[in-house]
Amino acid sequence: MRDGLIYGVCQAMALVPGVSRSGATISGGLLMGYTREAAARYSFLLAIPAVLASGGMELKDAASDGGVSWGPTIFATLVAFAVGYAVIAWFMRFITTKSFMPFVIYRILLGILLIALVSAGVLSPHAGESAG
Repeated sequence: MRDGLIYGVCQAMALVPGVSRSGATISGGLLMGYTREAAARYSFLLAIPAVLASGGMELKDAASDGGVSWGPTIFATLVAFAVGYAVIAWFMRFITTKSFMPFVIYRILLGILLIALVSAGVLSPHAGESAG
């Protein structure tokens, strides 16, 4: 029960802009003493309901607007599933022998770059937000 609650809080941290859901849940698992593989596996399992629910909501909205072409939608879904599965399989093999440090370095460098670009006025801090 305790671990489930901690994992839930870690997953909720993804509501903070810039926080990776999988990164937060994997970090939470590592802090609780899980192995890299177990923490990553649990993180990916936690993603299944969230991805299915958000995809279902988007599909429902698109279908109610009459803007769904079912053939391309099904094809794109199958391609996304295959690519996602392949990447997860590669990642799980990768972390059995390597640390998360390359991903940590990538996130830190990307964060520094984005802060520099926003500070220099090259990017807007609100870029990508919808008008609501």
